[in-house]
Amino acid sequence: MIDETMLETEEKMEKSVDSFYHELARVRTGRANPAMLDPVRVDYYGAKTPLNQVAGVSTPEANQLLVKPYDKSIIKDVEKAIMAANLGLTPNNEGEQIRIVLPQLNEERRKQLVKQVKEIAEESRVKVRNARREANEAIKKAEKAGELTEDDSKSYQEDVQKLTDDHIKKIDESLKNKEEDLLSV
Repeated sequence: MIDETMLETEEKMEKSVDSFYHELARVRTGRANPAMLDPVRVDYYGAKTPLNQVAGVSTPEANQLLVKPYDKSIIKDVEKAIMAANLGLTPNNEGEQIRIVLPQLNEERRKQLVKQVKEIAEESRVKVRNARREANEAIKKAEKAGELTEDDSKSYQEDVQKLTDDHIKKIDESLKNKEEDLLSV
């Protein structure tokens, strides 16, 4: 019972950290990253399909993305989808491919992005803490039901706290790296 709770807690915390990493990848720095286009959905034969399933996305240069649709007939749909995603990107249709040149970030925009990243980090920390709270409640419940001794309960709660500290440390380190990345010109 308690071992399952510990595994579930660790899984929830890992998911929170992974979600944070995914969100970080979507925040634009001065460099191009194919993950920036993850939210783009293309209307492909009536179905909203993720861009990476209908086109190859590459970074030929540090500030460019190159989108090559597998089916050349949907190039206009891909262009419309990128515009509709409101990512602040301007696609240039070159006939068989779409080139997206990322403009340099000004200082004000960099500071906005840092603030946005800090908010995402705090949301992730809250998710990790919520997982800790749920685990501690389950441990206390098991102690009251007589399934655990008081010492075992304290030991499990300390283990949960160590898990929490480890996962929050991962979030903080990634946040620090992303901040440095955003603020470097």
